[in-house]
Amino acid sequence: MAKTQVILIQNIVGLGGESDNVKVSAGYARNYLFPQGLAIPLTAANKRRIEVLKQRRGDREAHEFNTMSELAKSVSNLIAVVSVKTGDDGKMFGAVTAGMIADQLKTQFDIALDKKKIHIEHPIKALGEHDVQLHLHADVKATLKVRVESTTPLAIPATPPPDAKGKTEEAPRTESRGHKRAERVKTDGQPAAETAERPARPDRKPRPQRVEKTEKAKSGE
Repeated sequence: MAKTQVILIQNIVGLGGESDNVKVSAGYARNYLFPQGLAIPLTAANKRRIEVLKQRRGDREAHEFNTMSELAKSVSNLIAVVSVKTGDDGKMFGAVTAGMIADQLKTQFDIALDKKKIHIEHPIKALGEHDVQLHLHADVKATLKVRVESTTPLAIPATPPPDAKGKTEEAPRTESRGHKRAERVKTDGQPAAETAERPARPDRKPRPQRVEKTEKAKSGE
């Protein structure tokens, strides 16, 4: 494939910045770079534009540095909330991606940030707060706090149904053997006069009185 040398007049990520002399395929230059105004052919006449392009590049990079430095100060005080679905056990389905964080920055704070600038060192697969690194510029980095919340409602534990009186049925009380023995000892220890008398049975005849032996001996004389 034929190659050609061009001078970039716009910053192209992965290729170079203004005033850079790069070699690309002839078709790419002819069909894309030249029509889009991103580059010009490397000729003696165009070489005189390099100094102007270098000045433009310096102004652009200074502006980007200042803008990203201000953005780094702002995002360090923000908390981006990302809502995810979870199971009944609270575990997430999948992980939080850089694209999801970029979308929330735009939605919540109107900050447009390329997801390629968001670097997630470890996969975010748990609820709670996490620190995410932002590579805003070659010389500017920042830390964004991301809070992951669940959209799944919590399950409410079931309660036993109330009885007919509107109260839950209580379990029958069982008395210990020692408690019953203490009650029996307390009753036996009371005086006879204080204990309740048993009612006489109507069908039971009264017992005859006993006669002393001394009286029987006197009647025999």
